[in-house]
Amino acid sequence: MITLTGFMFLLVSAVLGYIYSPHLDSAPPRWVHFAHGLLLFLYQTFDAVDGKQARRTSSSSPLGELFDHGCDALACALEALAFGSTAMCGRNTFWFWVISAVPFYGATWEHYFTNSLILPAVNGPTEGLMLIYMAHFFTSIVGAEWWAQDFGKSIPLLSWIPYINGIPTSGVVLLFMVLFAVIPTVSFNVQNVYKVVQSRKGSMLNALAMLVPFCVLLGVIILWDFLSPTDLIGNYPHMVVMGTGLSFGFLVGRMILAHLCDEPKGLKTGMSTSLFYLPLAIANTLTARLNDGVPLIDEKWVLLGFCIYTAALYLHFATSVIHEITTALGIYCFRFIPPHKLELKILMWCWWLYYVVSYKGSLVFRCKCFTSFNPMVAVPFWDF
Repeated sequence: MITLTGFMFLLVSAVLGYIYSPHLDSAPPRWVHFAHGLLLFLYQTFDAVDGKQARRTSSSSPLGELFDHGCDALACALEALAFGSTAMCGRNTFWFWVISAVPFYGATWEHYFTNSLILPAVNGPTEGLMLIYMAHFFTSIVGAEWWAQDFGKSIPLLSWIPYINGIPTSGVVLLFMVLFAVIPTVSFNVQNVYKVVQSRKGSMLNALAMLVPFCVLLGVIILWDFLSPTDLIGNYPHMVVMGTGLSFGFLVGRMILAHLCDEPKGLKTGMSTSLFYLPLAIANTLTARLNDGVPLIDEKWVLLGFCIYTAALYLHFATSVIHEITTALGIYCFRFIPPHKLELKILMWCWWLYYVVSYKGSLVFRCKCFTSFNPMVAVPFWDF
């Protein structure tokens, strides 16, 4: 429940960005930037507290891991939209989502093969999020225009650097994040997986095959935008990022589920389900070339259909997995049974069984015992 509450903070942040900057290219009120930073800080805090509570109460479970990482995967898209409104990134908001999704997928992929999640000294979940909410707070002081002006004007001390002093500040930040964060992190992931695969005498090609669905997702979305006659990402950044983010969340969820179930290593065919809609979108875009630049179906509705498809797919996956895990393990999704209450429940069942089994009276009395002493009837177990 703590993780879900933290996730709702980011959802509110993304909605604020949409209300005050629908295309992510206009400056929202400065209090919105402060709200973005505060909500991200609360999300990070709740996400960390949830893990500590699970360890303190001994309530850790596979469902908790799946739920936590599933929310984190969707959080990449929501925070990209929030930062896009803060920095007025416009269509570059999609690329900010990409540079957050790539390391996340790489870390999940590494965890899948190595059974351990090793984070570098400076990592995204701690220092990375701290830098982002500090950027939100900073923007609430200087204004969103600071990100849109040339890098040399935003930071005069670095205006001597060639090639980048005329690029918008948000673009330079994007470039620096790719060079100094994404590439080193992904290299670290590949190196760790390679060591484990070699030690187990496995196939590195089999390991790399797990990256194919994610690469196909990114490639097809970029192709769709390239072929689109309506500037897909520029006109509908929220729908593109959310539709792609939900598809990404499904890929991550499937990989985590395969790891929890200890399935054989290799590409899972079920992961491609989130990609089935994209060929239809590409085909519709190509019809514009045969109809004077007008596609058969307005791309706004095709993109909305993509969002609905991925949302329905993700919700079906999440609800199905939650139901199966809670049923198999006898646990609850949003609450747990404290140890002393669990012991009390066991004692009550033993007490009831003693009277029913040991008494030598009639069947009628046993039925009365059932209604009188059964904890399910006398004191419902869910009220403990």
